[in-house]
Amino acid sequence: MNTPLTGTLTVPGATLHYEKHGSGPVLLLIPGGAADAGLYAGMAADLATRYTVVSYDPRGLSRSPLDGPLADQEVAVWSDDARRLLDLLSPHEEASVLGCSSGAIVAVDLLARHPGRLRRVVAHEPPLLELLDDPAPHRALFAEVREIFRAEGAGPAMARLGEGLGGRPSAEAAEPPPEIQEMAPRMHANLPVFLGHMLVPFSSTVPDLAALRPVARKLVPAAGRDSRDQVPLYGPVARLAELLGSQVVEFPGGHLGAVESPKEFAKGLLAVLD
Repeated sequence: MNTPLTGTLTVPGATLHYEKHGSGPVLLLIPGGAADAGLYAGMAADLATRYTVVSYDPRGLSRSPLDGPLADQEVAVWSDDARRLLDLLSPHEEASVLGCSSGAIVAVDLLARHPGRLRRVVAHEPPLLELLDDPAPHRALFAEVREIFRAEGAGPAMARLGEGLGGRPSAEAAEPPPEIQEMAPRMHANLPVFLGHMLVPFSSTVPDLAALRPVARKLVPAAGRDSRDQVPLYGPVARLAELLGSQVVEFPGGHLGAVESPKEFAKGLLAVLD
């Protein structure tokens, strides 16, 4: 595919690196975990046939440096970053958004705060643990992963996370598919941000249901078919759909469907965006 156009945007406390493919209405792709704009490389070309596809490195990750020292990250700050990107790249039109994992948490918050800027938001498996009937064991798992990271490093922490989520490799632990091999070293370097400063604060976020209910028609709660047995991944979005009077739309694969089956995932995404 063609080399993307790249740019930077200065935001309070950071400088964001972003990439653009295609033309048409803006579709903003928000990565999750330790990933960056490269997470969606495998499906950008298919999406760019209909949209201006914008992906970016969130603050503190890869090519988006912070202005100051690293601290616990805040969902509201990240959603403000996404809104500023939309103000730059889609100032006069509603945009669509896909967020996966922690990126989906950001996407949900973005919709709650700025519904008038958005046409459709696809939130794929946001681990919003506080929506679960019993979040305590999953909250404890994520806290344990953070402590293992602090004591033993990223490798043991990711192993524990994968085990705790049901033995399936997580995005950062799995061997990346060919389309995102180029991102792999950056992803590894980003693990301290994800494990030490994102995993716990993001997953403990409580979405603003009062703000979401009036615009629930714009939200597509999404999950991977292979994630049904993974309570902290599938359970929160299923509960969110129930609370908003909608239904979960299932995509191919599991938590990593966007990279495991990028063409099939892109086809499903285009279908729900139409």
